[in-house]
Amino acid sequence: MTVNNHIEEFHGLPVLDFVAAVDGGAPLPDPAAVAWKIAIEFEADEDWAARWQQFLDRVDTARVSAVVVGEWSQDGPESFAGPLAAILGAADRLPGLRGLFIGDITFEENEISWIEMIDVTPVLTTFPLLTELVVRGTCEEAAEGEGEGEGEGMGLQPVKHEHLRALRFESGGLPREVPQAVAASELPALERLEFWLGVANYGGTTELADLEPFLDGARFPALRHLGLQNSEIQDEIAAAVAHAPVVPRLESLNLSMGVFTDQGATALLEGQPLTHLKSLDLHHHFLTDAMQQRLRDSLPGVAIDLSEPGKPDDRWRYVAVAE
Repeated sequence: MTVNNHIEEFHGLPVLDFVAAVDGGAPLPDPAAVAWKIAIEFEADEDWAARWQQFLDRVDTARVSAVVVGEWSQDGPESFAGPLAAILGAADRLPGLRGLFIGDITFEENEISWIEMIDVTPVLTTFPLLTELVVRGTCEEAAEGEGEGEGEGMGLQPVKHEHLRALRFESGGLPREVPQAVAASELPALERLEFWLGVANYGGTTELADLEPFLDGARFPALRHLGLQNSEIQDEIAAAVAHAPVVPRLESLNLSMGVFTDQGATALLEGQPLTHLKSLDLHHHFLTDAMQQRLRDSLPGVAIDLSEPGKPDDRWRYVAVAE
């Protein structure tokens, strides 16, 4: 399965494609009114860094609060190292940057396993006031088999950041070093955390044990939303969540996009109460109709997303996003 659509909203703002707007002659909006997307068309004869410079020249970037990085590759997979250097080099011109989405790229441009991500720790150390970071891409094991880029793989080092409130890593195969680094980081303001775990065939090495630091409730005192998604071990994750000390203080829980069956749902319902949750996202699942109804009956005050059902008896169960 794949990522099919570009995001339309980020950091509470509508996303504006800067390149399309400029090339189309459209008047540019108030810099603070949109999330500015900088992307080049795949196979187009242009350079992402040049478009980024055009953005810096045409927009009052001192008033920009959110940036979305789209396709940066002209022809085949290409490392994020160049665009990252350009963004970091313009840090003094982005004093108001609070939200950064790296990799708003669909399968028609590059499969998620072809998005050659690198260590994104410099983003957090260079932008100490950042409040939201989303990173989409692949890990080193997947990158090695694709293209001719220089991708070193999605990565993060333990970091201290006082203001980060939302963090999400989207991958078809998440290396365990990423959640391990997050667990070792000091993020006292973190309210929302999500991992797309993916599969081993695309470099995913994260195991249940790597997720335990986010379940024990000792870290991240401000955490109110947890997403452990897109996994082949979704039932095992649900069983661990069922007794996790962090759950009582959560407002929302996301266990979607994975191989989630009646076994995992039973464990979830037989664990601690979940009636305090505002929402429970289980979309893309393999639950029977009876279990779906049991969930609705057991959690009447919770907004439950049970969309995108798969066939419970299907022998080929799959996560929502792998390649």
